[in-house]
Amino acid sequence: MTKQLSVAIIDSNPALSSGLCIKKEDPPDPRVSTVTPASISFLQEAGAWKYVEQNRHAYFKKMQVWDYTGFGYARYDAGDVNKDFLGCVAENKVLHSSLLSCIKDSDFKTTFYPSRLTSMTLNTNSMSVVEENTPSKEPSPAQGHASKLELSDGSSIYAKLVVGADGGKSRVRELAGFKTTGWNYSQNAIICTVEHTSANHCAWQRFLPNGPIALLPMGENFSNIVWTMSPTESNDRKSITEEMFLKDVNSALDYGYGPHPTSSSLGARDIFSWLKMDGTLSANEPFEIPPKAIRLASERMVFPLSLRHANSYATKRVVLIGDAAHTIHPLAGQGVNLGFGDAYSLSRVIAEGIALGSDIGEVNLLKKYEQERKPANVTMMAILDGFQKAYSIDFGPFNFLRGAAFSGANFVSPLKRSIISYASGERKLPIFF
Repeated sequence: MTKQLSVAIIDSNPALSSGLCIKKEDPPDPRVSTVTPASISFLQEAGAWKYVEQNRHAYFKKMQVWDYTGFGYARYDAGDVNKDFLGCVAENKVLHSSLLSCIKDSDFKTTFYPSRLTSMTLNTNSMSVVEENTPSKEPSPAQGHASKLELSDGSSIYAKLVVGADGGKSRVRELAGFKTTGWNYSQNAIICTVEHTSANHCAWQRFLPNGPIALLPMGENFSNIVWTMSPTESNDRKSITEEMFLKDVNSALDYGYGPHPTSSSLGARDIFSWLKMDGTLSANEPFEIPPKAIRLASERMVFPLSLRHANSYATKRVVLIGDAAHTIHPLAGQGVNLGFGDAYSLSRVIAEGIALGSDIGEVNLLKKYEQERKPANVTMMAILDGFQKAYSIDFGPFNFLRGAAFSGANFVSPLKRSIISYASGERKLPIFF
């Protein structure tokens, strides 16, 4: 349906023009994404996932989550929902390269502009017929209905639809006048890659007093660290020696800050026994200590954390997707998956518009995308923000209640299956049944 369209990608990233050449001996990228089964299906359908599998990546079928108090513990297994895996961790450079390879191997009319968007003039006139060959550099009578984009190299192009997929500091969002709601967290995330003596096949996350730490498998003997903490702590840990940093990481994933979940807390199954439900596979598995990090395999990078949400995703001729529309806390690694969900939804809406002979920049058409994606994105944002706030409180009775909630997620099998399905992108809301 969409092959008749001409697509322009405006991005000053040099890789767009030179291409991303990834070699097996290249050091791992500290920037990674955890891709859900739903997103993998989308990328397979688009023809990009086969390129991911040609490079370093790691499927994982198990995940262990626990907290520093020793009360909260949950373990998830893909077998709980009859799946082969819970997700796959891939370096961002691998995802970028795979998507570029997919585009270059397709018969779409795609033009790359290694430049920056400097200004945008939106034409809000109506247009009832979809024309071929836009965007382009030269105006035509049909493009009197298109928007004009001026680039930093002095050139201009015309488009019936501008998709702002340019991140949390979106220039498209700014120029189109979209308003946002949100706040900055008093937290930074420090990310890096570490090496183990053997391969890691599980995703681990521990909630600490100042924020969660995650250890994510990357393939070979590498794992990715995403550690949330106060800005002061992140600046200190970015500058300390590798030996001291690895010691802190291993402590945070072991006995640091508090005890392991105890046999009594794991015995919380009895609290929920009155429900008389069949247990999941992972509910019977004991607590495990994550593998030790023995070497720092990348630089340490620090990012401030925030929550931002565009009040509207669409106006005539402009639509926002991904971080341009919403940024969330990284504690569940869902940001990129919300973006892929946006892309999938928008592609179907555009195809629907073409099938009906509509103007693909018409606001009534684009609002269908917004109506589908906004509730899903807001729900995920609210859940993750709630987790962040819940673990910002260190108070005895509240800690116990929080631990009981963890145990409920571990031992109440319908709830657990619902959580896994929701986190995998297969269910829109984490409904308990």
